[in-house]
Amino acid sequence: MSNRTNIYYWKCDRPEAFATLGKQWCNPEREQLEADLDRLCRSLFGDDRYRLEQTFGQGNHRNYKVRHKDRCYFIRVENSHDCDDYMIVETEVIRLVSQVGVPVPRIYTVDASRSTFPFAFQVMDCFPNPDINGLYKKGELDTTAIMRQLGGHIARWQTITTDGFGLFNTDLLRSEGVLRGLSPNYPDYYRLNLDNHLDFLSARGFISPGFAAEIRRTVEENASFLELDSGCLVHKDIAFWNLLGTRDRILSVIDWDDTIMGDPTDDLSLMACYHCWQELQPLFDGYSAVRPLPDQFEKRFWLHLLRNILFKAVIRVGAGYFNKDIDFFLVQSEQGGSGLKAFTLSRLVAAYDGLHGNLKLSDL
Repeated sequence: MSNRTNIYYWKCDRPEAFATLGKQWCNPEREQLEADLDRLCRSLFGDDRYRLEQTFGQGNHRNYKVRHKDRCYFIRVENSHDCDDYMIVETEVIRLVSQVGVPVPRIYTVDASRSTFPFAFQVMDCFPNPDINGLYKKGELDTTAIMRQLGGHIARWQTITTDGFGLFNTDLLRSEGVLRGLSPNYPDYYRLNLDNHLDFLSARGFISPGFAAEIRRTVEENASFLELDSGCLVHKDIAFWNLLGTRDRILSVIDWDDTIMGDPTDDLSLMACYHCWQELQPLFDGYSAVRPLPDQFEKRFWLHLLRNILFKAVIRVGAGYFNKDIDFFLVQSEQGGSGLKAFTLSRLVAAYDGLHGNLKLSDL
């Protein structure tokens, strides 16, 4: 069975979700990993004329840069006890996305078997440009230009489609070279762990049990909008910290580690988890310049904003994001984590109100 069977979103549904919070990465563990990476680098380059250095990342992986001669490479390592193998899906998806004109890093090698090294890894291009979230937080980003470009890229990668829905089956990809979603229909994927997420948030006081029940009822009232004959590729973690570039140009879309086969409104609604209507409008304009917005767009948009902000709330509550300060990548205001908490709740209420016809997209 695939490691991601019965997973809606890896970061909150994986077996070790939140289990390692507060635990320090001990020196022996780091030393062993870097000794193994030395072996990897020697096998890749055929000599020891490289320089390996750890680098920071927002995701679930250990990240390193390695410089060899005049080239710089990026190594992502998955060495958790979950033994996740989704890197092979991400690598195949990046190959397909590059073919439709979306800028992505070139991946030179991937191995998720853990047969040669005790971890899964990818070796890819290392870009000199940082993610654009830092520019955004400093007010230096041409947000309109970036959003318009991103909308076009989303429309392009939505031309990629496969059988099935939700997260992809790594066993099938490994054995037959075929991408296929693990869920036979889209409503099953949308509802996957929905009750668990609502119970988690109500048990921790983020929402009331009554509001959780209202959300369940609202989803069922709008379930007809989840019926899809086929899905499209969804990044599922699209945000400014997963875009590398300059103040007005996207140079690479990164971190396809949560990619699924899903609904075309999904990635568009994900950006509404962080941005207001003034910033979202050029996103929709950029999308519409490549392909029309999906049928019944507003209802489907609200339905997916609701699902996306719910799983993000689980992560933010479970990982203690609401206790962070302004330096944390998700925090956009001087209020720190408390401001993020208020914004998260307001977006959840907005999605609920939008589904009931009490809010327009322009009210975001």
